[in-house]
Amino acid sequence: MPTAPHPRSLRRSHLFTGLVEYCVPVRAALPHGTGLRLTLERPTTGAGAASFAPAETLDRTWFRTLAPGRRVNLERALCLGDRLDGHMVSGHVDAVGALVAIQDSGDGGWRGTFEVPPGFEKWLVDKGSVTIDGISLTVIEPVGRRFAVAVIPHTLAVTHLGSAELGQPVNLEADLVGKWIERLLPRP
Repeated sequence: MPTAPHPRSLRRSHLFTGLVEYCVPVRAALPHGTGLRLTLERPTTGAGAASFAPAETLDRTWFRTLAPGRRVNLERALCLGDRLDGHMVSGHVDAVGALVAIQDSGDGGWRGTFEVPPGFEKWLVDKGSVTIDGISLTVIEPVGRRFAVAVIPHTLAVTHLGSAELGQPVNLEADLVGKWIERLLPRP
């Protein structure tokens, strides 16, 4: 006899905060149809957890280059009524950018400069929000197609940014509110 779903799972949303809970290595990334079948290390037990990245995801992200050992950031979706820290994140990637500079901030963190593809810069607002590989960060001094973020030691410790390298591609998600406003404004 089927059991009823757990009441908490019924309230699970498709909204995130950008506050990464786990950073786990990819165990395997194998072609499966037009996508990739991924095996990720489970954050709590070490056993493998399966996931699938369809062709649409591979076309819009850097995930097409996922290989064993590469770490990815994970966050559970919010439940209705959960406290919203970070900012509203849909988990849908808008573009792929790149890390182009890292400067030590002297406090165990760093300031990173990222470059975005043409068109994404319209969503970069000084002190606004941006999601980089699922991490909620604050935009600093956007100029043209480049912007900076300050990354605190905690974020470096719990995300893959602690091992980031220059030129590394990153998945970008613009602030949802900015995208909604843009869509609702009359077009010339």
